Amino acid sequence: MDGDTPAPASGRTMVRHAAGRDFTRGLRAFFEYGDLGISGATDGRFGAHVIRAIAGEKGQPEWHLHELEFQMVWVMKGWVRFEYEDIGEVTLTAGTCVHQPPRIRHRELAHSEDLELVEITAPAEFETRLVPPPR
Repeated sequence: MDGDTPAPASGRTMVRHAAGRDFTRGLRAFFEYGDLGISGATDGRFGAHVIRAIAGEKGQPEWHLHELEFQMVWVMKGWVRFEYEDIGEVTLTAGTCVHQPPRIRHRELAHSEDLELVEITAPAEFETRLVPPPR
């Protein structure tokens, strides 16, 4: 069997191939998101997306935080520059992984037009709030 398997409620192996992946606009207007099916396979306990830049769209460096328990980003292609309240500015390039602690204030400063990254979160659905800059 070479095709995708449907996302089970939980407890079964799920496969999601890159070919034919649908990308939609989501949380950030300058990115599009390709769902990897993890939310459906884990009853929403975890989420995973391929996120890629939309050509010609620039980021908006707004300080924000996410109300979640776990967030990890792994850059597959291109680069992205973030600023975190605890470590300052950092540029993530292909192969770089970052763990963003729960509720850490951060903002995306810039990204390459070819940026592609994987984001894994717990839970899959979470609130994002704009916040004042750290002092």
